Amino acid sequence: MKRGALKRALGIYWWVLLFFLYLPLAVVVLFSFNSINSAAIFESFSLRWYYRLLANDQIMSALWHSIVLAMSSSVIAVLLGTLIGYGLYRHRRRGLGWLIVLIYLPIVMPDIVFGIADMTFFVRINALTGWLAPGLGPMILSHVTFEIPFVALIVYSRFVGLDPTLFDAAKDLYASPVKRAWHFIVPAIKPALISAFFLSFTLSIDDFVISFFTSGPESSTLPIYIWGAIRKGVTPEINAIATLMIAAVIVAAIISLLVTRRRPQTPPEGR
Repeated sequence: MKRGALKRALGIYWWVLLFFLYLPLAVVVLFSFNSINSAAIFESFSLRWYYRLLANDQIMSALWHSIVLAMSSSVIAVLLGTLIGYGLYRHRRRGLGWLIVLIYLPIVMPDIVFGIADMTFFVRINALTGWLAPGLGPMILSHVTFEIPFVALIVYSRFVGLDPTLFDAAKDLYASPVKRAWHFIVPAIKPALISAFFLSFTLSIDDFVISFFTSGPESSTLPIYIWGAIRKGVTPEINAIATLMIAAVIVAAIISLLVTRRRPQTPPEGR
């Protein structure tokens, strides 16, 4: 096959793949603006389902829980995951490479196994101490545990890409550990921290399985609400919720991409 023909074939394959990936999402978005309650016929453009969504206290409560859960778990995961990533980098030559395997385990483990394990753990703790009853608290802890490995790997890969002599240069300039962390390490890994935060936020917003096993009756999130409502049939109101979630994920991905692609400006000559 000639190179030009191969290039055209790969281009066609690319567009076909994108079509099948995003067509279902486009249909969901389209029918969220349908003026009638129909999953087969689009009559006319309307925002009625978004107005109904905003007036639904149960949906607003689920949205609030999703935002609180995603924000709090992402912040905690970034803090703890950064420390783990830095530790893996500093001790990478001391025969601790096997720790990477422990970091990868929560990533490759099926969500249902993770969810059941979290539920069993919190039920035991609650039975012994009366703490951590199913609700927002255990959900935050559960989300932190599966977000930390992603943060640690992102931060670790950023540290590996840095010039090791920069750390020695900071020490030679008599910078204290606090000053090295604040004026060198944090700015150097800032793109990785922002990317890790938005990735954690996206993972938390989208999660259903782990949230389902650790949630309580008063801590339903949007994915849990959608799962319960969709058993009665797909309605434009559900499509509107899904559209808002899709938009939130897209915005988070765009911000993360813009931040990671931004490069520091070169200072003018003569300064």
